[in-house]
Amino acid sequence: MVMPVIAAPERNNRLERVVLAGEALSRLSPLLEADRAQAVRDLETDSHFSLPGRAGPFILHLSIQEGRLVFDIRREDDVPEAAHVLALGPFRGLIKDYHLLVESYHLAVAEGREARIQAIDMGRRGLHNEGASLMRTRLAGKVEIDFETARRLFTLVCVLHQRA
Repeated sequence: MVMPVIAAPERNNRLERVVLAGEALSRLSPLLEADRAQAVRDLETDSHFSLPGRAGPFILHLSIQEGRLVFDIRREDDVPEAAHVLALGPFRGLIKDYHLLVESYHLAVAEGREARIQAIDMGRRGLHNEGASLMRTRLAGKVEIDFETARRLFTLVCVLHQRA
């Protein structure tokens, strides 16, 4: 009997590096900086990111330009591979809620309210799930990402969109 060969996960369908651009990055709070660093680290070590018909791994330059989310996707040698621009409108309510939760978290930590901190963390998880679903929907047909990669990308969008 011949056993079917099961292919190993494609190591090329991933992000090699993530580069964020924007002036908001120079004024991040410690919590947003920690979120940014963790999301980038997670994306660079464990992500599923692929372009239809193209081989990776990829470098992602992510920015917000003129009110739009820009995915500048490059090959490993930094040669441009594709660019996708998404309107931020559908994300704005979720981004606003994310920043409100971050502010609430700061207050709860300062006040030492453990139960409140746990409730806020649950809210953040739910918000990230909603943001990830929207991210996957908006990128459908352009970029294939798994749910965890979408959650991390949503975090980065929120960080890029933070206000002074």
